[in-house]
Amino acid sequence: GSRRALRGRGRALGSPLASGPPVTCRHARSRNYVSESEVYKLESVPLDFGDYHPLKPITVTESKTKKMSRKGSTSSTSSSSSSSMMDPLSSVLDGTDPLSLFAAAADPVTTTSTMDSTRKKRDKDDSSAVGSDFEPWSSKRSEILARYTTTEKLSINSNILSFAGKAATPGSAVSEKVRTRLEELDDLEEGSQKELLNLTQQDYMNRIEELNQSLKDAWSSDQKVKALKIVIQCSKLLSDTTVIQFYPSKFVLITDILDTFGKLVYERILSMCMDNRASLPDNFSPESVNDTAKETCLNWFFKIASIRELIPRLYVEAAILKCNKFLSKMGISECLPRLTSMIRGIGDPLVAVYARAYLCRVLLTEMMERCKKLGNNALLLNSVMSAFRAEFIAARSMDFIGMIKECDESGFPKHLLFRSLGLNLALADPPENDRLQILNEAWKVITKLKNPQDYINCAEVWVEYTCRHFTKREVNTVLADVIKHMTPDRAFEDAYPQLQSIIQKVITYIHDFSLLFSVEKFLPFLDMFQKECVRVEVCKCIMEAFIKHQQESTKDPVILNALLHICKTMHDSVNALTLEDEKRMLAALINGFIKMVSFGRDFEQQLSFYVEARSMFCNLEPVLVQLIHACVAFCFITIPSLSSIFARLNLYLHSGQVALANQCLSQADAFFKAAVSLVPEVPKMINIDGKMRPSDSFLLEFLCNFFSTLLVVPDHPEQGVLFLVRGLLNVIQDYTWEDNSDDKIRIYTNVLHLLSAMTQETYIYHVDKVDSNDTLYGGDSKFLAEINKLCETVIAQILDHLKTLGKEETLKRQSQLALYFFNTILAHGDLRNNKLNQLSVNLWNLAQKHGFADTKTMVKTLEYIKRRSKQPEMSHFTDLALRLPLQSRT
Repeated sequence: GSRRALRGRGRALGSPLASGPPVTCRHARSRNYVSESEVYKLESVPLDFGDYHPLKPITVTESKTKKMSRKGSTSSTSSSSSSSMMDPLSSVLDGTDPLSLFAAAADPVTTTSTMDSTRKKRDKDDSSAVGSDFEPWSSKRSEILARYTTTEKLSINSNILSFAGKAATPGSAVSEKVRTRLEELDDLEEGSQKELLNLTQQDYMNRIEELNQSLKDAWSSDQKVKALKIVIQCSKLLSDTTVIQFYPSKFVLITDILDTFGKLVYERILSMCMDNRASLPDNFSPESVNDTAKETCLNWFFKIASIRELIPRLYVEAAILKCNKFLSKMGISECLPRLTSMIRGIGDPLVAVYARAYLCRVLLTEMMERCKKLGNNALLLNSVMSAFRAEFIAARSMDFIGMIKECDESGFPKHLLFRSLGLNLALADPPENDRLQILNEAWKVITKLKNPQDYINCAEVWVEYTCRHFTKREVNTVLADVIKHMTPDRAFEDAYPQLQSIIQKVITYIHDFSLLFSVEKFLPFLDMFQKECVRVEVCKCIMEAFIKHQQESTKDPVILNALLHICKTMHDSVNALTLEDEKRMLAALINGFIKMVSFGRDFEQQLSFYVEARSMFCNLEPVLVQLIHACVAFCFITIPSLSSIFARLNLYLHSGQVALANQCLSQADAFFKAAVSLVPEVPKMINIDGKMRPSDSFLLEFLCNFFSTLLVVPDHPEQGVLFLVRGLLNVIQDYTWEDNSDDKIRIYTNVLHLLSAMTQETYIYHVDKVDSNDTLYGGDSKFLAEINKLCETVIAQILDHLKTLGKEETLKRQSQLALYFFNTILAHGDLRNNKLNQLSVNLWNLAQKHGFADTKTMVKTLEYIKRRSKQPEMSHFTDLALRLPLQSRT
């Protein structure tokens, strides 16, 4: 029915704080939004980044400690970390801080050992051979150091540190140097070492780091014997298992030194191979190595062979094992049995097993030959494929297939070997020329398997290989074969996890859904998922992949039909027992699909799709909300069926905004009227996340949003001036508000903001192609007079409410509202209007009257007024500031 107009009370603007006749002059001050925007916008400061970029890694320039020569000896550079306290971060980073890791990349030893572009290329090729799925030793190393820690005290031989600081006396004769070296080696072998006891873990790690640095310094200063001594003594530390829980971390620290030594020796010999000729190729033969390099290499092996103790001799030889390439093609293969036999002489089983681990790490490539010599041991072959990195296996796929084919079926099933091979090929790519042959050889074996579980366990792995390297034809063939094997006797019911994995792998590699749904056997494959919960999970995986990978909207009928079927499957799974979280997830997936469907300018086809979608997805309210956003034509039919009143209010407002943006003015008016008529039905309490909460704050938020929209809504030619604003004010006045709530007055204050904006010659924002009231009325005096009358009425309502707050228990609310209203007048009112000026002074005094005003806030407000008074158009603020006293609480 029609609503009565909001009656003006005829009360003066100052009432009840001031008396006088009604004011009919302008209330809102004129605004020039463009100039205000220029004045108050943030200052743009040009930034010259230079070499700086916020995502660029920090680089640290490492400063070297000066070496003080004293009595012919050179002091070693000590580690920067000398704290005796255990730092968990330092333990992870091997005693170094994160910034030092960047500086480590510029190590002087590594820098000086870089020979030419060929070496760089070889290093690059070696590093690129490791795939993204392979866990490198560097990360495993950090994990070990972080995991295996101790609080017990540790010990280290003091001789190691003492000889690390010694150097040859400059100017000595050659014979003296030789004698000195022999004496030093004898000293090492005699075992006359003293122990430094009671070291904390961090101290121990710092000492080891000092030795690592000493090794590099000795090598760079051409003290090769000293470097060898350091490595020998460090290797001896691996025989000590006193603090057993720290042994893995000790192993990592010591093998770092061994790796450094092995690298230095190899690069030294490699540099001697060049002479003035071209550099050695990547796969050089011993014949291309000159005699000098071979002699140096043999010399190193002879030195190591003279080490008396087993453990250091084993570790140091393993560290330089790669140097055998300079001497003989079969050198490494010949040394391997001897080294593995030497490990048998280590009595401590823990030390022995870590020695084997180090040998495996430095010597990986010879294992294939061992497998062949052992007569195709299937169990060993499977262990190799399970333990070695995928790149190693993939590069030799055809060799492994040959060995698998020759294995005895009775010892270890061939399909398990093919499964292990397939797992590796899913992580690394074999040579391109071998890929089809590999698939054919593997599938010949897989397709002959009679046991469904054996078959599906193997086929699941090889589906990923097929998707990675082949077209939809091969994928379709594999899926057809899976259906053929799993359909008899409903074998698929026992293999849902494997079948799900196959679907996941297919959609991981095929992102073109038009191509995916054109795979003939894909949808029949989905039909094997008869169990509803599993079927729904598979549908969710497909929809998640579609939303993630579909970049552009689609109208492909193949995609639409398939995905509508999949979404219908998800929707039909919803019942009374379905959890709210599950409903939200399903609704989000269906909404993501609906958003990606677009028929361009073919509105009839688009409308037809929405009609079909609405009939399919009627049980999920969020999906209905999405359809409402997409199709305004069905809003009046669908919105009233929603249970949440704030969902209806916001959808009416949103639909009206969409209609307004599309120049559908009559439809927009209808939505806004429906929203106004729905406000009285808002309950006092609403359910939010299972809890009952007051609705006032939500209503206040909605109305403020509504006011922002009403600014640009043009008046209906037959409804009168500001008919929507008047209707909304009637509803607000008639709504039953809580007695202890001031939300009604806060809403009225926001109405004043709206009315102030409506009086401007040009509004602060517009809707494209829609003429708002500033254009329709063009500042007509009658229009402005109607706005002023509404201002008077709203102000009277606010002042009436302030008067009702004069009781002692509500004086604080009165103070807060008075200051809130004062700030509104200050921001939007024309204070050259004497009555409005006087009202603002009265509100200021009322806010302070009973001592509830915050003094800091009042002082800052007054300072703001004084600053504004310095602007030419705000000179009248000077008089206002003089009339606003500050009252102390005392």
